[in-house]
Amino acid sequence: MQDEARIERRRPSTLERVFGGNPLSVCVRLAVVSVLVGFVLTMLGLDAESVFRGAAEFIAETIRDSGGLIRTIGTYLLTGAALVIPIWIFMRLTMSRK
Repeated sequence: MQDEARIERRRPSTLERVFGGNPLSVCVRLAVVSVLVGFVLTMLGLDAESVFRGAAEFIAETIRDSGGLIRTIGTYLLTGAALVIPIWIFMRLTMSRK
């Protein structure tokens, strides 16, 4: 009984409560989902020719300038984040009221 009283559960910090877990892992998960959603959304708006042309340009940019890779992934990240982040915030706000 005394051992149970001594064991205290660590309370999550305010930042952990806001994010719903470890802030770094939540940010990484959100970034990965944002990249995937951004990629899918970008792909849905393109035809096959544009996809192949875009892939060729992507490879050429990557070879020519490594910043091209960062720029393209950044575009996917921002496109996905424009949808993922507001939904995540909405879900966090609605779940915190329960």
